[in-house]
Amino acid sequence: MKALKNIIILLTILLWLAPSKSMAQRDKIDELRASFIAKNIEFSSAESEKFWPIYNELQDKRKALKKNMRQSLKNLSPTASDKEAEEIITLENKSAAADAELTKTYNDKLKIVIGAKKLAKLKVLEEEFKLEVLKAAKEK
Repeated sequence: MKALKNIIILLTILLWLAPSKSMAQRDKIDELRASFIAKNIEFSSAESEKFWPIYNELQDKRKALKKNMRQSLKNLSPTASDKEAEEIITLENKSAAADAELTKTYNDKLKIVIGAKKLAKLKVLEEEFKLEVLKAAKEK
C-alpha cells in the first residue's frame, strides 16, 4: 500500500511538472484515481463491470457542475452589481444541492453493485487520493 502511494505521488508530481494542457492533466489524474481505486478495492469481475460505468457517470456529472460554477465565477466582473453577485451565490447553492443529490443517488446505485463496506472504503480512498494530489501539488 505504501509503495503504491509512493508511485501515485511520483506520477502526480511528474504530471504537475510536465508541460501539458490542464485537460490532459485532469485526464491523467482521473486515470491515476481509477488505478488507485482498482488496486485498493478488490472488485469481483461482475462488480467491476457494473461499478465503473456508474462511477464514471457520477464523475462526469460532478465535472459538469464544477465547470458550470467555474465558468460563472470567471465571467463575474470585478464591477459586478449586487444582483449579479446574488445570482452567483444562488448558483453556488444550487450546485451544492445538486452535488448532494448526485451523491445520494449514486451512493444508492453503487451500494447495490458493490455493497456498503466497499462503498465506504471507496469514500476513504477518494479522500486519500485527493490529499496525495494536493500534497504533490504543494510540493511542486
